[in-house]
Amino acid sequence: MSGRYLSFTEREDLAIWRAQKIGVREIARRLGRNPSTISREVRRNASTRTWRLEYKPSTAQWHAERRARRPKEARLATNERLRDYVQDRLSGLVKTPDGRAVGPEGSRWKGRNKPHRGDRRWVEAWSPEQISQRLPVDFPDDESMRISHEAIYQALYVQGRGALKRELVACLRTGRALRVPRSRSRQKAWAHVTPEVMISERPAEADDRAVPGHWEGDLLIGLERSAIGTLVERNTRFTMLVHLPREEGFGIIPRTKNGPALAGYGAVKMKDALAATMSGLPLHLRRSLTWDRGKELSAHAVFRVETGIPVYFADPHSPWQRGTNENTNGLLRQYFPKGTDLSRWTAEEIEAVATTLNSRPRKTLGWKTPAEAFNEHLLSSLQKAGVASID
Repeated sequence: MSGRYLSFTEREDLAIWRAQKIGVREIARRLGRNPSTISREVRRNASTRTWRLEYKPSTAQWHAERRARRPKEARLATNERLRDYVQDRLSGLVKTPDGRAVGPEGSRWKGRNKPHRGDRRWVEAWSPEQISQRLPVDFPDDESMRISHEAIYQALYVQGRGALKRELVACLRTGRALRVPRSRSRQKAWAHVTPEVMISERPAEADDRAVPGHWEGDLLIGLERSAIGTLVERNTRFTMLVHLPREEGFGIIPRTKNGPALAGYGAVKMKDALAATMSGLPLHLRRSLTWDRGKELSAHAVFRVETGIPVYFADPHSPWQRGTNENTNGLLRQYFPKGTDLSRWTAEEIEAVATTLNSRPRKTLGWKTPAEAFNEHLLSSLQKAGVASID
């Protein structure tokens, strides 16, 4: 057996320590196992042929090997009463008090996930855990009416354990045709966002907008995975738009897991496009960049090395932390409405939109335009550089 299970040597040590009246937690510590593993081992694999339960290593090993034999016949395949109970709780119809079934008919199951924006059949839809935990309540004296929630999931998803009809997966709340691997469910949605790049670490000078050079950024998303990058300077509200053309092969090469990002805003393409847009700015006008938590900027560490611009990420579901950018995106939607293909616009065309926005006078700037306010900072930097060169 693998290291996941207790070995015969460990069972011998366990029996000796049990005879010495050593506690479960101390035994677990000595064996490097979880205390619940030891407790379960003593309870399940003890000898049952003596007048009291006694743990013997040879008997425990025999019990463990017997349980490990495969294939085992699924309980739902041999117990028709249990199978009917499970199926009724999964797929039983929703009925009125007079017994009349209600709800939409729903689409026929085709081996895929639940219908997108379509009706689903109304059913009881108990979860496997609810079914498993309710059985002892409904059948307190019938030990044959017991099953774990994992066994129900396996009967639905694992081919060859199919005591339940495969289409019953549509009755689960998620309606997934395939079960999500446990490793994927443990993945972090924002693994690229580490504590040192959270917005709380951003310099305090960026908060009051007194110092220019702190930017906010995001994506405008359009039809068929098209996008335009937006950058807004917090002090002057000056806007720059980032052209993100699609890669060659988009719409032709089938999408593959971990394959190339052809939509135009993969991590590498986004990093390169932002670097090309911001590298031409004077150093004092590129102090920081605050971004949404999207994966498109997961190459932020490389971006910082190449440009010297530190990147910070807003907290989850906190658009107000990038309020200037969110407001600007709302203005830009007049030119780039939702549900339209943004890839049809050239870099020159989106630059014209940015110029139009930067030419509007703003109340918050004393009716100056963002272009005028930004130009003042550019001129001041040139004057300082001139003075320094004369000295």
